[in-house]
Amino acid sequence: MDLGRLKPFAWPAGAAAALLAGFALGLLLRSPAEPLAPNPEAIAATALLSVREQGRIAAHSARFVAIARARRGGLVTAERSLIVPGDVVYEVDLARLSRERLAWDAATATLTVTLPPIEVNGPRIDWAEARAEGDGGILVALAGGESEMDAANRQNAQADLLRQAREEAPLRTARDAAMRLVARSFAMPLRAAGIDASVAVRFVDPAGEEQASYLDRRHPIEDAVRRR
Repeated sequence: MDLGRLKPFAWPAGAAAALLAGFALGLLLRSPAEPLAPNPEAIAATALLSVREQGRIAAHSARFVAIARARRGGLVTAERSLIVPGDVVYEVDLARLSRERLAWDAATATLTVTLPPIEVNGPRIDWAEARAEGDGGILVALAGGESEMDAANRQNAQADLLRQAREEAPLRTARDAAMRLVARSFAMPLRAAGIDASVAVRFVDPAGEEQASYLDRRHPIEDAVRRR
């Protein structure tokens, strides 16, 4: 082999090695790049997974009392009253909270979360706490009228307890509790990542009309300093 033929290739190889060494030195001496800004939509999507894992949550509970009265006529009039307390739990199934229910508005730095409908679980009645008042006449008692009236009173009392539970005042209290809980669940990871964001949580009816809303506002540093 003619070694003279290899000499022309020695310089380009050395130049390439020097170029690579210079490039590596440049990487070492280069100032570190600016860190990437956190992505609020990605953080919200991650928080969503944790929120969904909570499943069905009890946002609020309440106790109501129903008074039912039944009357029977005939030769002797009989009246029977039943006083029934019942417990109701207001639940939200967070497992139904999908990615499509989250919306990020970059202009206002606001994440909007639309919750599934609130559900009324109950009433749960401990019949040992119920009180019956009043006596039927002899003819009614012998005919089993009191049992019939008690059965009617039980049914009417349960219906009345459910009616009370679905009134706007307790529903509003339950929605407020659920919205605050969910707002914190999304606001905390966003702010922990350095994103000064607000979280708006709302309920809508089947027609898409807003039933209730809650805004967990962001607090800029200058506002916090001013409050101190």
